[in-house]
Amino acid sequence: MLQPTNALKANRLIVITGPTGSGKSSLAIEVAQHFGCEIISADSRQIYKGIPIGTAAPTAQQLAAVPHHFVNTLELDQYYSAAQFEQDVIGLLPRLFEKSSTQVMCGGSMMYVDAVTRGIDQLPTISAEVRQHAYSLYEQGGLELLRTKLKALDPEYYEVVDINNHKRLIHAIEICIEAGTTYSSLRTGQIKPRDFDIVIFAIDYPRQQLYDRINQRVDAMIEQGLEQEAQSVYHLRHLNSLNTVGYKEMFAIFDGTMDRATAIARLAKNTRVYAKKQLTWLNNRPEIHRLNPTNPLLDQLLQTLNQPFL
Repeated sequence: MLQPTNALKANRLIVITGPTGSGKSSLAIEVAQHFGCEIISADSRQIYKGIPIGTAAPTAQQLAAVPHHFVNTLELDQYYSAAQFEQDVIGLLPRLFEKSSTQVMCGGSMMYVDAVTRGIDQLPTISAEVRQHAYSLYEQGGLELLRTKLKALDPEYYEVVDINNHKRLIHAIEICIEAGTTYSSLRTGQIKPRDFDIVIFAIDYPRQQLYDRINQRVDAMIEQGLEQEAQSVYHLRHLNSLNTVGYKEMFAIFDGTMDRATAIARLAKNTRVYAKKQLTWLNNRPEIHRLNPTNPLLDQLLQTLNQPFL
C-alpha cells in the first residue's frame, strides 16, 4: 500500500492514470488549475518530438493552459527509460513543490507511473553496443531466438516473463548481458519510500464504453492527419520510439503489406489490446481510487482527497 493521503508530509503528488482514451489529460488540467500547479507527463511516447497526433499529446491550448513537463522534449533517436524518468521526476519535484505543495502527474505508461510511485530496481545503463546486439537477435530470429537466448541467460525470469512481448524479452537480455548476471537477481520488487504523499486516480469507464471511446479517438487521429505524420517519420521507422501502436500500422500501409482500411481497423484493435493491458495493471493496484465518469470527476477527486485514509 502506498502512502496514506493524511500522512504528515508537506507535499503531495496526485497521479491521474488509466487506459488510453479515458480522459486523463482533461482531468489533469482541471486538477492542476484547481491547485495552481504543473503537470508531469508519464507517457513514454509523448516525450518525443514530432509525433503529437499518434501519441495524443497535449494540444497547444492545453500546454498554454498549464505548464507540462516531459512533453515534446526528446528527438526520436534519443534513448530514454523508466529508470531515467524516475531519476528526472524525483529531481524535478522539489522545485515544483516550492511553487505548490500539490503537483499532478498524468499518463498511462505504467512503468513510468510505477517508477515514480513505487520506484524501480537499480539496473545498469545499457550501452549502445549491447542494445544493438539485443535488437539484432530479434531481427535475425524473431521471438523464437529471443526466447532461446533469455532462457539460457536467465531461466528463472523466463518462467514469468510474457514470452510474446519482444520488448520485455529484449530488455531482460540487455540487462543480463550488461550486468553480467541474471535479471532475476536484480529485481527486488521493494517499494521505495518517498518524502511526499502519493494519491492515484483512474477514470473507470465500463469496458465497452472505453472501447467505443478508443474507436472514436482512432477516427479522430486519422482525420487530424496521422497518416501524414507517420509519413514524415517513415524514414526513421527502425527507431524504438516509433515501434508503437499507430505508427506500425501506418508504416504497413507505406510498406504495401496492409491496405488502408485494414491498417486503420488493426490500429483500433491494437489500441484496445493495449488498453486491456493497462486495465490489468490497474486491477493489480488496489490503492488506486476509481472515478465514476457519469459524475463530475473533479468533485469526486477532491472529495477523496478530503477523506481520511482508511
